[in-house]
Amino acid sequence: MPRKPVPPQDRLIVALDLPDHAQARDLVERLGETVTFYKIGLELFMAGDYFALIDWLTAQGKKVFADLKFYDIPMTVERAVRALSCTPVTFATVHGDPAIMAAAARGKGAKLKILAVTVLTSLDEAALKAMGYASDLETLVRRRARQAVDAGLDGVIASGREAQLLRRELGNDPLIVTPGVRPQGSPAGDQKRVVTVEEAFANGADYIVVGRPIRDAHDPKAAAAAIQRQIAERFQN
Repeated sequence: MPRKPVPPQDRLIVALDLPDHAQARDLVERLGETVTFYKIGLELFMAGDYFALIDWLTAQGKKVFADLKFYDIPMTVERAVRALSCTPVTFATVHGDPAIMAAAARGKGAKLKILAVTVLTSLDEAALKAMGYASDLETLVRRRARQAVDAGLDGVIASGREAQLLRRELGNDPLIVTPGVRPQGSPAGDQKRVVTVEEAFANGADYIVVGRPIRDAHDPKAAAAAIQRQIAERFQN
């Protein structure tokens, strides 16, 4: 399939999973020009001044992924997404409920790209069964991804283990952003469905999200640079 015109350096999204903005800014400054795209989620949202951090990142020339996973009554989601669309955020997330996805599509405007969470990468087949889902994991991921596209969303959050399946089903246009990515030999932690950098892109991901392997590295900049080299080699002309 043809590649999307994404600058290779933008394909790595670093998760700023940190308890306060001072630590988040410190990591961004340590990474410097090595990283161009950052995910900020609920932990930093609860630290306060979330939008000040978005503005600061934008002023540094960075792109922002607001990973807030909206899930509420559809009207509330539509209005929340519409408000977020007035900020410089590039990506945002909603849970893969059909009514929620349709509401987000109505509110997102022309610039903000909304991604539906299919199944969290911290869940596996056993966890889904314990939650009462009758279908298997792949069927659920496939159904939610199709519903996301049909609702008018821009793509999905999906494990690299399901990315290849989704590419076959959905074609090249929808974005696939893959979390739970671990460089070869890195511990999985609480993630159940992990893949390596190479596996994620080989299976059809457009972007990967990496947090702990960079954040907790002895030299975060070197860890990020190593991943960027893998990406550059994968997408070299």
